Amino acid sequence: MKIKKIDTFKLNIPFEDFGLGTGMTPTKWDSLDFVLVRIEDELGNIGWGEAFSYFCANSVEAAINDLVVPLLLEQVVEDPIATNEWLQKKLSLFGRYGITMFAISGVDIAVWDLFAKRQQKSLAECIAQPLHRQLPAYASLVRYGDAELAANIAQRAVASGFKHVKLHEIEYPEIETVYQRVGPEIELMVDVNNNWSFEQSQIMVDKIKALGISWLEEPTFPPEDFEQMAKLRGQGVSISAGENFCTAQQFKHALGANSLDIVQPSVTKVGGISEFLKALKLFQSPVRVMPHSPYFGPGYLATLQIMSTLCEPGVFEYLYVEPKDFIYEAIPLPINGLITVPQGLGLGMDPDMDVIERYRKY
Repeated sequence: MKIKKIDTFKLNIPFEDFGLGTGMTPTKWDSLDFVLVRIEDELGNIGWGEAFSYFCANSVEAAINDLVVPLLLEQVVEDPIATNEWLQKKLSLFGRYGITMFAISGVDIAVWDLFAKRQQKSLAECIAQPLHRQLPAYASLVRYGDAELAANIAQRAVASGFKHVKLHEIEYPEIETVYQRVGPEIELMVDVNNNWSFEQSQIMVDKIKALGISWLEEPTFPPEDFEQMAKLRGQGVSISAGENFCTAQQFKHALGANSLDIVQPSVTKVGGISEFLKALKLFQSPVRVMPHSPYFGPGYLATLQIMSTLCEPGVFEYLYVEPKDFIYEAIPLPINGLITVPQGLGLGMDPDMDVIERYRKY
C-alpha cells in the first residue's frame, strides 16, 4: 500500500473525575488531550492512530508533522513492523524515547489500522488468532488526595460492576480507607507514579501487603533504575511498571534486571503496535501482562484488539472518568466490569468526524 495523505487532529475533550483534578499532573487535569493521526492510501482506504499527548499535544503533533510525515508520504508499506523500524532508524537522531516515540506510536497504530482494513480483517486477526470476545476491566481512578473522597469513588466504581480498582494515592491513610470500604473481595492495585524513594517504598510495601494489594506500580524514582526496583520484589506485593518504557529494549533491560512481576506496555508510548508486539515476545511466565491504556481513542481500541489475542489477557485499564463526549459513536464501555472487543475491520470502528471537529484545537 502506498501512503498518499497524512493528517493530524489535535483535540481537547473535558471530563469529570468527581474530584479536584489535582495531584497527578503538572497542572489541573480536567480534559483529555488527543493527537489523532489519519492516514490514507492510494485506494482511498483510511487508517486511524493515536499518539500519547496528555499535556504535550503541541509537541507531539509537531513531531508527527515535522519529522514523520515527510518520511512516510509516498512510501510503499508492505510490513508495518519493518516500516516502524525504518522510521526509528531515520529518527534516532531526535531521541529514542519521549515525544519522538509518541509520534511514531500514533503513526504506527494508523498504519496497522489501514493494513488490517486492506486485508479485510480486524487488527486482532492480523496479529494472531483472537481468543477473547470480552475482557475484564479495572477502574483506574485518578488521585484524590482525600481518604473519604477516594473511598466514595471506589465504592461508586464497585457499585457499577468493577471487581478490580486501581488507586493513584501516594499516602497510606487513603489506601487503607479504600481497602476498609471495598476490600478484601475487590482486587486493589496502587500506582504511585514514581513518587516514593526506595526507602519509602520499602516501608509502604510492608504496610500495604497486609491489605492484599495486588500490585504496586512504578514505586520508585528514577523509573529506569531497574536494579533498585528489583530489590522490592519478593516481599509480598507484585511490582509492576512499563507504561513509560519506550521500545521493547527498555522491557528487555527491565526483565534482565529481574525487576518486574507485571509488565505494562502502553501502545501510544512504546512505539505503537509494532513495538508492543516485539515486547510481548520477551515476556514469559510468571511475568504477567497488564497494558497501560488510560485513553479513549485508537489506542483504546488497539489495546483491546491486542489483548484479545493473548492466552492470558490480563485486565484492561479503564480510566474512571466521564468525558463530555466520546470520539466513537459506539465505543465499547465496561458493563459489569467487562468490555466487548469490537469486531469490525482494523481497530473495529472509525471515529466520529463531527465530534472531532467539535473539539479540535488548531
